[in-house]
Amino acid sequence: MDNTPYAAVEYILKNRKEYAAAKAKRVMLEEYRKSKKALLMKDALTKGVEAANAQEREAYAHPEYVALLEGLAAAIEQEEIIKWGMEAARMKVDLWRTEQANERMLGKATE
Repeated sequence: MDNTPYAAVEYILKNRKEYAAAKAKRVMLEEYRKSKKALLMKDALTKGVEAANAQEREAYAHPEYVALLEGLAAAIEQEEIIKWGMEAARMKVDLWRTEQANERMLGKATE
């Protein structure tokens, strides 16, 4: 990324949709995780597992649930990569502002 504040702002604008999509995917997977657990517990019940805690254990151990968690981890990773790239771009703009203010102060001090 270029070090100009304009490039930093452009980076944020360019990545806003990707960040929104990554966050939406993460939230969707977090919510779906609850539904998936319920479905897997229901499935365990149909297989004769009566106790709720045993159904929950079966749901958490199910390969589909584990795969969902892996997908959630990947979604969070993607969201965080984009988020921190955008945060770094914001910091570059803040640094630029500080540098500009310092240059103005130096200019006034030398006049």
